[in-house]
Amino acid sequence: MKISKITVYKVKPRWIFVKLSTDEGIDGWGEMISGTKTETVVAGAYEVGERFLLGQNPFEIERLFQEMHRSFFRGGPIHGTIVSGLEMALWDIKGKALNVPIYELLGGAARDRIKVYSWIGGDRPDDVAEQAQDRVDRGFTAVKMNATEELHYIDSYVKIEEVVERVASIRERFGNKLDIGIDFHGRVHKPMAKVLAKALEPYHPMFLEEVVLPENEEHFKEVAQLVATPLATGERLYTRWQFKTLFQQGAIDVIQPDVALCGGIMEMRKIAAMAEAYDVAVAPHAPDGPGALAATLQVDSCTPNVFIQEQSLGIHYNKGFDLLDFVKNKEVFQYKDGYVEIPSKPGLGLEMDEDRVRDISQEGLIWTNPKWKNYDGTIAEW
Repeated sequence: MKISKITVYKVKPRWIFVKLSTDEGIDGWGEMISGTKTETVVAGAYEVGERFLLGQNPFEIERLFQEMHRSFFRGGPIHGTIVSGLEMALWDIKGKALNVPIYELLGGAARDRIKVYSWIGGDRPDDVAEQAQDRVDRGFTAVKMNATEELHYIDSYVKIEEVVERVASIRERFGNKLDIGIDFHGRVHKPMAKVLAKALEPYHPMFLEEVVLPENEEHFKEVAQLVATPLATGERLYTRWQFKTLFQQGAIDVIQPDVALCGGIMEMRKIAAMAEAYDVAVAPHAPDGPGALAATLQVDSCTPNVFIQEQSLGIHYNKGFDLLDFVKNKEVFQYKDGYVEIPSKPGLGLEMDEDRVRDISQEGLIWTNPKWKNYDGTIAEW
């Protein structure tokens, strides 16, 4: 079997799908991250794919990953998502050809089901208690919310009080029966991160995510020394080499690799295995489309230190579309009582609706990250 063609689709609101075709008629699908440099990613996908994959045996995934990854200038989010999407598609081909889910090729299932959490609150969080009630009514036992709007280096304690009031409103209604992840989203600089983490500790968060930007990772330890709350990060990191320093530092309790950025399915599995050796939990990042979610669930299924999974159905960035709009087998993601079932179909388990993908890809209008400013006009983190 040889790879014969590469096709890339950019699809609103925020998805890039890639299809690898083979000379034996088996296609594999993957997904790349859009939102900031979509055209660059699409061009790079063709460049990398045509250079390293055309004419190659799609079963040789590790060798092809090494071919794509290793260059004098390596890494970075653009190259990372390109390699990740192409690597996913290779696994999809192999699983389909062998008629097994991908996790069967990675050691087999390590669990019976996967716990999931749902987003509440939106970018500038509001009405979180009512939204949490909606999720509880639908069977979820865990939610995640953005902590705050933009914060300056030193900002008003009024904003801290507003964050505490929102989290307190959930705790007062549900007690500790509902797990609450709180995402600082890198919007909070070190001085206010210390204040906010300390103020939230009495409300027993499931974890605090990205308390500072990943490029300021040396401050994770400082925040960790102030609170007992688990700290989480990792959605913007790629390959095991970036995660290595986190493990060595010892301040992070939960890593959140994104299969569409970190290097793909096998790289995510390797990162999770490194985390297990350091007694670190995994809660994979997955706010993307059907390919990324399906690939993440394949890794979750065979990875014992995954304790919860972000689910992206109905996520607030995907306005106008749901990820199920682009798959034929709508039953692929089965949720019940706050859990999702282990995938059972070959490969990623998806039957992509390529006609729908192609039609929507012609409409353009890809979503981009918003631009925020602080009260004094300086650029804020989103």
